[in-house]
Amino acid sequence: MEEEEEEETSQWKQAMINSTAGAISGGISRTVTSPLDVIKIRFQVQLEPTSSWPSLRRDLSTPSKYTGMFQATKDIFREEGLRGFWRGNVPALLMVMPYTAIQFTVLHKFKTFASGSSKTENHINLSPYLSYVSGALAGCAATVGSYPFDLLRTILASQGEPKVYQNMRSAAIDILRTRGFRGLYSGLSPTLVEIIPYAGLQFGTYDTFKRWAMAWNHVQYSNTVAEESLSSFQLFLCGLAAGTCAKLVCHPLDVVKKRFQIEGLQRHPRYGARVEHRAYSNMFDALRRILQKEGWAGLYKGIVPSTVKAAPAGAVTFVAYELTSDWLESILT
Repeated sequence: MEEEEEEETSQWKQAMINSTAGAISGGISRTVTSPLDVIKIRFQVQLEPTSSWPSLRRDLSTPSKYTGMFQATKDIFREEGLRGFWRGNVPALLMVMPYTAIQFTVLHKFKTFASGSSKTENHINLSPYLSYVSGALAGCAATVGSYPFDLLRTILASQGEPKVYQNMRSAAIDILRTRGFRGLYSGLSPTLVEIIPYAGLQFGTYDTFKRWAMAWNHVQYSNTVAEESLSSFQLFLCGLAAGTCAKLVCHPLDVVKKRFQIEGLQRHPRYGARVEHRAYSNMFDALRRILQKEGWAGLYKGIVPSTVKAAPAGAVTFVAYELTSDWLESILT
């Protein structure tokens, strides 16, 4: 009886460590990379070309607002000031902190079930297949739990100046009034389709890179402790590589998701054409229409800031999570 109570207490303690470390790591990562995220969203929701070369070649009635990463950075800073780069960061934090908390907690539960052990050090021996599946399922659970904040973040980050919505509350009220409760989950389908390969790739490749780093340590060092524990820099490189791989594969679905999220949003004409309400009937229709009107480049709008953001975001998230969870374990155990 006492052993069962101790085991239950240990599980609750581990769940608290995972969720707290996940929330902290997600909050740090999101705040650090917010400027790149704002630039990425501005590109993704722009229907006109996002580079100067297609703009010159096409007879466009409306010139492109943003035609390059540095040009976009300069314009946002000039028109909206430094605060413009953190537009939508509050709902982003409200989204990402529960998201990463749920994600890492569910991930640990799946890995515990698959490995038969609740000890994190035993999870590294899981097969790559189980690492990918665990990451994908954890990503799905976290997405459903935090999606409305993701939608509000996208709307606030994409609107520019003058603002349509002054804050998150006014945006939420207008969405509920015009689109109903389902409006808070606009774009959920492509998000889930995106998150399965994205989270699977991110966590699966992270575990794979960690195994490779440990194997490299085994060759370089004879000290057992040095073999099994990776340095912060090695964890950073593993997270960097995992975030880059996942983002390059899944970016087109992220573009589709953003288009669904800003359907019908009123914006100043200088930001170009807007996505009309019910412009796309479903995810496949959105992919077809974007390809038809904007070409393959349309599906990769914002890929540069997205990749530049995804790499450090993944690295910061994983390193902050590992360090925070180790710190919490040292205090609580």
